[in-house]
Amino acid sequence: QVQLVESGGGLVQAGGSLRLSCAASGNIFSINAMGWYRQAPGKQRELVAIITSDQSTNYRESVKGRFTISRDNAKNTVALQMNSLKAEDKAVYYCWIVTTGVQYWGQGTQVTVSS
Repeated sequence: QVQLVESGGGLVQAGGSLRLSCAASGNIFSINAMGWYRQAPGKQRELVAIITSDQSTNYRESVKGRFTISRDNAKNTVALQMNSLKAEDKAVYYCWIVTTGVQYWGQGTQVTVSS
């Protein structure tokens, strides 16, 4: 079994910052990609940022220049530094990993941005 434990969500004013963290544990042989998705009320879940095992990154256009994803392969952790937060960033953020052909999701952490 693989477990993903997220932390770091909360309430922040527009323009502020939050840092999300996710730790993967359990029967993990290797993690290929790690990333963060988000889902706002009434909307589909969307990819925010992804990072591969060789540290290559890709971001949703709307968060480029504001969000930074990072990972620690030795600790099986992934983080998302979110700066200059906007009201439209409000959502439940989910940690996501892909191991050898299997993907796993965290339970989600709420990010609320007040204007």
